[in-house]
Amino acid sequence: MFLYSLKRVQRLPISLEQAWDFFSSPLNLSKITPEYMQFTVTSDPELLKQMYTGQIITYTVRPVLNIPLFWMTEIKHVEPGVFFVDEQRIGPYAIWHHQHHFKAIPGGVEMTDLVHYKLPLGPLGALAKWLFVGRQLDGIFDYRWKKLEQLFGSISENKVHETTAA
Repeated sequence: MFLYSLKRVQRLPISLEQAWDFFSSPLNLSKITPEYMQFTVTSDPELLKQMYTGQIITYTVRPVLNIPLFWMTEIKHVEPGVFFVDEQRIGPYAIWHHQHHFKAIPGGVEMTDLVHYKLPLGPLGALAKWLFVGRQLDGIFDYRWKKLEQLFGSISENKVHETTAA
């Protein structure tokens, strides 16, 4: 079925509340996304003040050759301060399921991203994953890692990067 996963764990020297406030706002996504992607939230900002289950968020992004893509996600699950899950409704993936977990640790917060994704077009999608999509996703999450350390600092060099196919 060519279902892939990507996992990242990062520790930051901020409170759980600060982490939740930052990550639960879609308006902060552009701050931690590479500039070349021209990531823009197109939803009405007034509707994004507080995350809730069922929330629809729309974006434009330019991941390949500066071609704009429309992306719509739905917040499927929210437990404030603990986790939330967004799923793609419309966009470039056949499946996109992104879990965001938060845990208070001594000196800060540990955040875990777990993404399960599938590309369209079966074997052609698998080839695209091998040729560029996998590297691009790793690059996006590497960029995010560095930007978060610039914004909030670092408390540990421990990081988990996993990419797997199921």
